[in-house]
Amino acid sequence: MKLKIAAFADEAANDLEGQIYAMKNNGVSLLEIRGVDGENIADISQQKAKQIRKRLDEEGLGVWSIGSPYGKIGINDDFEPHLESFKRCLENADILGCRHLRLFSFYGTDEIGPVLEKLTRFIKAAEGSGIILCHENEKGIYGDTADKCLEIHKALPQLKGIFDPANFIQCGQDTKEAWSKLLPYVEYMHIKDALEDGSVVPAGKGAGEIAYLLGEYKGEVLTVEPHLSVFKGLEDLEADKKSNIGKYVYPDSQAAFAAAVSALKELTGGQAYE
Repeated sequence: MKLKIAAFADEAANDLEGQIYAMKNNGVSLLEIRGVDGENIADISQQKAKQIRKRLDEEGLGVWSIGSPYGKIGINDDFEPHLESFKRCLENADILGCRHLRLFSFYGTDEIGPVLEKLTRFIKAAEGSGIILCHENEKGIYGDTADKCLEIHKALPQLKGIFDPANFIQCGQDTKEAWSKLLPYVEYMHIKDALEDGSVVPAGKGAGEIAYLLGEYKGEVLTVEPHLSVFKGLEDLEADKKSNIGKYVYPDSQAAFAAAVSALKELTGGQAYE
């Protein structure tokens, strides 16, 4: 089965037109939308969402998931405004024609009870919307390791998983071990790799065992999340100076985005397509 590629195109360009250019230039047909024209996806109006949908439709592109920031607040922060924003974002997800929404499991607690209570409120708010809520593992939140993510999914099986290998590496979590525990709950993957020191590198160049994970993956879509280093003066440096700033550094955001997509295509042997 061939795979479709989605991407966080806001890492290629801040503005929508630049994101469209990056997607079309690199054979990416789906957007995991996180920021457009300087606005976080949580803050855009319905009018803005309609404008985005119109432009993407014109270019034959679509939105795979809302890369939202929900759940990326302290467990004791005021939750009510956060929840109201979430409800508005569900409406924008419908306007954008997507059926997935990424969220997190809160900072500042090692107790699962308060986490489940708030995640349950997200789930109840989304009932009947047709939106699949997906929890991403992330350093610093409750669900940072495989065991904690597993606790969440067993308690709330309605909440699917986004598997991010680099985020696990940054928490000292072996990705194969995490995969063996979380596979039944994985809805899709973020393609992001990292070295053991946590530095993000193109897929297949780090400790994430991404080639292995792709061989086991049963989903239909993979989201490229570049997170690669950009040094805007790179092209002007002499060769000996370039050698001192790291192997995976790029002259601009478009180049970093292209490198991240290319790395995924290389790993899939051409299986992944637009």
